[in-house]
Amino acid sequence: MKNNFKRIILYSTAVFLILLMYSCNSSKKRALIGESDYQQRLNTSYKDGSKSPLKKKDLKTFKGLKFFPIDSSFVINANLIRIKNAASFEMATTTDRKPIYKEYGILYFKLDGKDFSLTVYQSQDDLKDEKYKDYLFLPFTDNTSGNKSYGGGRYMDLMIEDLKKDGSITVNFNNTYNPYCVYNDKYSCPLTPRKNHLDLKINAGIMAFKEN
Repeated sequence: MKNNFKRIILYSTAVFLILLMYSCNSSKKRALIGESDYQQRLNTSYKDGSKSPLKKKDLKTFKGLKFFPIDSSFVINANLIRIKNAASFEMATTTDRKPIYKEYGILYFKLDGKDFSLTVYQSQDDLKDEKYKDYLFLPFTDNTSGNKSYGGGRYMDLMIEDLKKDGSITVNFNNTYNPYCVYNDKYSCPLTPRKNHLDLKINAGIMAFKEN
């Protein structure tokens, strides 16, 4: 009877230790995903081999994208002035591909006490897709480009539905992402127009990617 009781205790202890180890490992994995919902979603997407832009060798060791620390001072309220009767144009890319875009409007905002503006674009191909027709495309460079962030600039998505009645919209530079061609040269990525350069350091959002 005593031997059976000891076996039960030993078995229960072993099961508890296994469950504890699994729980700790799961917690560690979750801790690597990201500091915000946006970072978690982006990392989850990049970890998924069926849709990740990462090369196979980088996907094998992927533990999460690198971001600047989240900084609320880079969450700003901007005024979007629509560009009426904008002409369609072919946007330059990293390849011979020439996607069709229109200038949707110009964002006016303040950062670090200075006035800035950025042009927002709308993909004409996205208008044909119910899932993406509400998306606006915001590419930009800043004084971290080519150093702490990718030299060709970073991207941000804005949503038309997030525009307020007064024409203002929240722009969160913490929620930026790199062009796919940063991770894999098989992709074709729009080049950031020169006029969309910010003469200050945007120490927020996605950082430069270093291959393994």
